Amino acid sequence: MKAIKKAKAWKFGDNIDTDLIIAARYLNTTDSAILASHLMEDARNGFVDLITQGDIIVAGENFGCGSSREHAPVAIKAAGISAVIAKSYARIFYRNAFNTGLPILEIKEADSINEGDILEIDLKDGTIKNHTQNCSYTFTAIPPFMLELLESGGLIPYAKNKLGDNNANL
Repeated sequence: MKAIKKAKAWKFGDNIDTDLIIAARYLNTTDSAILASHLMEDARNGFVDLITQGDIIVAGENFGCGSSREHAPVAIKAAGISAVIAKSYARIFYRNAFNTGLPILEIKEADSINEGDILEIDLKDGTIKNHTQNCSYTFTAIPPFMLELLESGGLIPYAKNKLGDNNANL
């Protein structure tokens, strides 16, 4: 898995639930572009107009709490966010993120990252370099299977690859 190149950090607090990530009023679609267009709008109105491709969300504890819907990580990834860094995650969000191919990283020092800091992530080495503050962080290791999911783009592409072309309709 290649490194996530230098990208801007966007900061959110603790207990950012799935309704703040993508409001329930938009759950009548699975169109990732529509979901992406409403990312975090109840947490920060106009957020999607501020971000650029590859940016990173940084949050506190319990990111992704709330419902078990996959719409939340789908919206994040489809909006062009390259990764989420947080102190901790709701467990179902954690798994849904990997199933959809969204890298999420746990570091206890997430609070020390400021909005606007320029970060670079090495998924294999388990490090985040903060170019703005000239420091580095180590994140909880991603298990090898989960790295394979990320490299494949998520669970469905992973399964299609493992099963071969005869199962392309998955």
